[in-house]
Amino acid sequence: MAKQRSVFYCTECGNESPKWVGRCPACGAWNTVVEQEAAPKTRGGRAAPPKSPFRTVKAISLTEVDTTEEIRFSTGMGELNRVLGGGAVKGSLVLVGGAPGVGKSTLMLQICGSLCRENRVLYVSGEESVRQLKLRSQRLGVASENLMVLSETALEDILQSVSDEEPDILIVDSIQTMYNGALESPPGSIGQVKDCTMALMQLAKGRDITVFVIGHVNKEGSIAGPKVLEHMVDCVLYFEGEQHSTCRILRAAKNRFGATNEIGVFEMLDSGLAEVENPSQMLLSGRPDGAPGTCVTCVMEGVRPVLAEIQALLAPTAYGNARRSSNGFDFGRAAMLLAVLEKRGGLKVSVCDAYMNIIGGLSLDEPAADLAAVLALASSYLDRPIAADLAAIGEVGLTGELRAVNNLDQRLSEVRRLGFKTCVVPHRRGKSPAPLEGLRVVEAANIVEAIRAALGK
Repeated sequence: MAKQRSVFYCTECGNESPKWVGRCPACGAWNTVVEQEAAPKTRGGRAAPPKSPFRTVKAISLTEVDTTEEIRFSTGMGELNRVLGGGAVKGSLVLVGGAPGVGKSTLMLQICGSLCRENRVLYVSGEESVRQLKLRSQRLGVASENLMVLSETALEDILQSVSDEEPDILIVDSIQTMYNGALESPPGSIGQVKDCTMALMQLAKGRDITVFVIGHVNKEGSIAGPKVLEHMVDCVLYFEGEQHSTCRILRAAKNRFGATNEIGVFEMLDSGLAEVENPSQMLLSGRPDGAPGTCVTCVMEGVRPVLAEIQALLAPTAYGNARRSSNGFDFGRAAMLLAVLEKRGGLKVSVCDAYMNIIGGLSLDEPAADLAAVLALASSYLDRPIAADLAAIGEVGLTGELRAVNNLDQRLSEVRRLGFKTCVVPHRRGKSPAPLEGLRVVEAANIVEAIRAALGK
């Protein structure tokens, strides 16, 4: 019996090699090469090309392309439209990733209620039966004659069903359960995931069908499968949320038809996902009064200003080396702010264990949150609470100076709208922010002045 030939794939870049290596020669990643059965070969030694089930297309001149028809359409959810760049695009392939149980299937089935008003939708599930889909659709209040469901994992049967039903939108849940019978590898393997995704991409481009694909994430937080899977699709969305919180955040990691700096905020309820049009108010709900170690800042998520609460806790260390921990805030930047606070602010934080946390599952990655983080750390160290109606916006430099941030007027308007009375901002020579009724803007040149303005030190 002939021995089955194997190849080795890199799960980061998809590079193939004839033998196992500890470090991928293409991308340089360590311990990412795994073994996979090779595709069947023909007599000539080349891999047998897959049979194309799609219609023959012909190239045309770019000047002959008709753009009068609107290629973007609404999904029925404003938050999802925002992340997609204004709506879904016809003929696009969208990958929706997230941890198990975060609500990916709920989101996809819930938008079917709006999509089915003008489009035919085929929902293919490899994890649930049609009875389970029916029960979930009843709970979500989704019912339409234009919504067709199919419980299948074989790629050939799915393509045949698409050919028979001719839907406008195809939803596949999930890509890890699909398999191509021409390959001998099991479902969920690297070869199967790549082959099925490539077939769905050809389907989307060849028949002008919008395809949504659900993918699970691995323990590292990336889509399960090779990294090239994200390069193949048009849009990659990550659905995130804490296990013990009802808040869900949808963000784009890649989008060929729009920006990737927008987020969508949802709340998981018994009746499904509810859009949160004012995420700042939800993220600040339950904020303690008179507690030291907390400060509010305003960050820009795309064109939307969002208020976030930064909490910090400093406690004397019980060991020789102080411990540092950060959740939702960059660890390296938190360590830098602690060093600046000690060197330029005069606070002996090196002998304290430091913990930082962003409420609501947000991840703050812009420097405008530096000042609020410094004030929260100083408040915890001095054990003095910051006023509940005070916010802070600004970037902190290594010399302790405060640097200006963009869109300051828009941030201040959001701060005032949510009832804050005072906001500490960097001092700008020759240009002060526009005065707002009901909001006192305090300008500070460095962290010492900002701490004195917020804590009275």
